[in-house]
Amino acid sequence: MKIAIIGTGYVGLVTGACFAEIGHEVICVDCDEAKVKLLEDGGIPIYEPGLEDLVRKNVKANRLRFTASTQEGVEQSDAIFIAVPTPPLPDGSVDLSFIERVARDIAAAMDGYKIVIDKSTVPVKTGEKVAETIRRYCKSQVEFDVVSNPEFLREGFAVEDFLKPDRVVIGVQNQRPVAAMKEVYGPLNAPIVVTDINSAELIKHAANSFLALKISYINAISILCEASGADVTEVANGIGMDARIGRRFLDASLGFGGSCFPKDLSAFIKISEHLGYDFNLLKEVQRINTHQMDRFFKKILDTLWVLKGKKIGVLGLAFKQNTDDVRMSPAIELCQRLQNEGAELQVYDPEAMQKARAILENVTYVETMDQVAEGCDALVIATEWPVFRELDLQKARKVMTHPILFDGRNLFDPLEMERLGFIYKSIGRGR
Repeated sequence: MKIAIIGTGYVGLVTGACFAEIGHEVICVDCDEAKVKLLEDGGIPIYEPGLEDLVRKNVKANRLRFTASTQEGVEQSDAIFIAVPTPPLPDGSVDLSFIERVARDIAAAMDGYKIVIDKSTVPVKTGEKVAETIRRYCKSQVEFDVVSNPEFLREGFAVEDFLKPDRVVIGVQNQRPVAAMKEVYGPLNAPIVVTDINSAELIKHAANSFLALKISYINAISILCEASGADVTEVANGIGMDARIGRRFLDASLGFGGSCFPKDLSAFIKISEHLGYDFNLLKEVQRINTHQMDRFFKKILDTLWVLKGKKIGVLGLAFKQNTDDVRMSPAIELCQRLQNEGAELQVYDPEAMQKARAILENVTYVETMDQVAEGCDALVIATEWPVFRELDLQKARKVMTHPILFDGRNLFDPLEMERLGFIYKSIGRGR
């Protein structure tokens, strides 16, 4: 099929490249002409494992191209996916101005029947508003269908998640676009859930909020583990083996961050309020997440006492492994808290330092993870990059002023750290 993707962020670019990979003709649209030029020249504006090779391969095969013209994308496509940002507003609700703008642009460019698919994460009933907007601004009065098709891509694993999905959710107002949507996703051989638009939109927010709840749950358990001398990793393994629960999203940490969970959780709370329900359970999930960072920061303060003038090395700036995304990153928040107390920071991240520079100023960015410990009073692990497990701990101990390590991701074994002579503070392991 001929497909347009409007928006080339983490969702849009992955979606476009993967649709091209499974045989469709894809045109990706972005209003940022500099980004379009970068993509046309073979550059990639984000880091996502496997994405760069996928883009280059399909551009070379003439299945994937880029433009700054929405009109061109609409005119040359049968199915148009909206994948633009839906950022949070100060009250926690969602800014839908990008969605509205794109709906108007699509309406102005339509010259025949089109399927307009909302891939962005939006509040329930947004599909109705998109359809209303297109009807209002479409001069030619052509027929169209609006579909909700939420994404379930994990940053750092997005290509894999797209090509091997657990399920594909398709929300429709009538059956007319169903066959075409099944054709779009047919090559993936994935389970397809066909439902109404409102249900599809709720599925996305309900799923992300449940995963955020699961993370906050294990973080709450980590508090009990510390108080009792238990090990949260053992508790997580024990409950995670229950098929009804599962082990994923049961790793105690600094808390969840990124552009999805915090935003979607706040949005779902506001959506619930609008629908007449006070979702106190999700408010508690937020509180636990904030409290988890407070507890970890207190560990640093209690151990180091005065932070002013102390040099602290920080490993990790991205909100999670395998991405360069620093939006709402717990690692960045922790760095800012340390700076506010007067600490001098020396930081390293395998992929996120360039984007972190725009947010985190007056810190020393080093070129390798081994350099980050040099001359430091303490070392902090803030992101769960697997490569950090390979840190030469004996060398780090020798170059540090004091062998103190705060592990916000539980990457190391407490007994081994003690054997190596570290003062070691982790999460939920009685230490």
